[in-house]
Formats: sequence, structure tokens, C-alpha cells
Amino acid sequence: MYRWDFAPVLANADLLLQGLVNTLAVTGTALAFGIPLGLALALARLSGRRLLAWPAGFVIEFFRTTPPLVQLFWFFFALPVLIRVEMTPFMASALTFSIQSSAFFAEVFRGGIVSVERGQWEAARAIGMTPSQSMRRIVLPQAVKRMIPAFMERAIELMKTTTLVAIVSYADLLYQANEIAQKTFRPLEVFTVVAGIYFVVILMISLLARRLERRLAVSGESTVH
Repeated sequence: MYRWDFAPVLANADLLLQGLVNTLAVTGTALAFGIPLGLALALARLSGRRLLAWPAGFVIEFFRTTPPLVQLFWFFFALPVLIRVEMTPFMASALTFSIQSSAFFAEVFRGGIVSVERGQWEAARAIGMTPSQSMRRIVLPQAVKRMIPAFMERAIELMKTTTLVAIVSYADLLYQANEIAQKTFRPLEVFTVVAGIYFVVILMISLLARRLERRLAVSGESTVH
């Protein structure tokens, strides 16, 4: 019978905490840059101008369809060769997941924008608003409200995907767990605790997303997935 012993894990709790902080740092950075970049890509794709729509469409489809691990390797190993700048694990991870997330957020934004009834555009034009004013004051406020649950779901997927950064030696939660497991020879306990940490954090985000969905359902707003 296997004897569970969590004492070595508790003795290294500070490393797990630091790993969680680093995981949240990459996730937060990717969200901070990915959301506005995603909005820019969505607006470019919806602009109707080929010089904007086609490159934006290519970026969106490329980063949505290529494996995130391949993207991470490219930014960590290949990009420094091209730009002659040393890329730290955090820089490569943040850059990779910011751009990759922007491609998914672009589709969320696009879906939210096109879901707004055409009559809203026509009403804004009737009172003298320019297209940019209509987008900023009328369309986006309605679209963003509908997209909140989809944003939360995407944030959850992003956090789970960031476990890949351990491969480039970024000290996230998974990387620290692997270091502790090798040092203590207690992989079962270590990865059980790590799984529990991810479960608690992601469950909290999921519950928040569900609460927002219920509020939007009560208010009669549809959601975009």
C-alpha cells in the first residue's frame, strides 16, 4: 500500500505559491495585451478594406490553427535569431499567449459586434453619428456585455494552456511542481496538490462566469460563444 506523505509538499509551499504567482502573471499579461489586440484585429477584419481585412484574417486564422507549443518554441528559439535580442522565458511566454489569445478574442469581438442588430447602426447614423462614434458609443457597449461569459471561458482556457511555459523553463506552477517532485521523490503528492490548486482557481473563475451568464439571461441579453 502506498503511504501518502504531504509533508515534503508543505515544506515547499513557498515555491508552489511563487509558481502560482508566475502563472497568473503570464495569464494576466496575455489578457492585458490580447484583449485590445483582439479588438483591433476584429475591427480590421470587419472594416471591409482588403488591406486591413486580409492581413487581420490571416493572423487570426494562423494563430488559432497552429499549435501553441510550436508558437512558443518559435518565439523563444527562432525570433531571437531574427531580431538579435535575447528572449527570456517570461517574454517569450507573454508574447506567445498575448498574440495567440488575441486571435481568439478577435473572433469573440467579431461575433459580438455582428450580433448587434443592424437597426442600432441605422439609428446612430440617423442622429448624425459617424461610424466610429456608432461603434464606440452604441455597438461596443452592447457587444461587450454579451461577450463577458465568452471572455471568462477564454481566460480559463488560456490559464490551462500556459502550463506549456514550463517547457521553456519559465518557473510557473507546473515547473515548480516538477522541481519539487524531483527533489522530494514525491510526484504523486506534488501533482495532486497542483491539480487541486488549478481546480480551485479555475472553479472560482467558472463560477463567476456562470453567475454572469445567469445575470445576462435574466436581463434578456444573449451571449456569444
